Amino acid sequence: MKKANILICDDEEGVRETLKHMLGGEYELSFAANGEEAVEHVRANDPAIAIMDIKMPKMNGLEALRRIKELKPGVRVVIITGYEATDVATEAINLGADDYITKPFRQQKILTQVRALLDSGKA
Repeated sequence: MKKANILICDDEEGVRETLKHMLGGEYELSFAANGEEAVEHVRANDPAIAIMDIKMPKMNGLEALRRIKELKPGVRVVIITGYEATDVATEAINLGADDYITKPFRQQKILTQVRALLDSGKA
């Protein structure tokens, strides 16, 4: 059985490494360090899920989310951020994000959300 592909996009290498450790055994992972890289990756590939930070250089996560949804509406997006602002969460959901998780996040929350998206047949 083919592993689902997950794109991890965060400008902090430590966050990318943490998510790699959490998800690498179960899923095929790809990485981007900013929103521009994430959009280009989605344009060239078909990840089932993108896990993206909001605050990044070059292109923030909300703009990347908007562009990803324009390119490939079926890609599921989970936003991760260090900020608990409800207006940002609302904007992310309005742009098509499937969930919003604040840092520091727990491994179980990430795994549960990824599995739920894949099991629901959405991803």
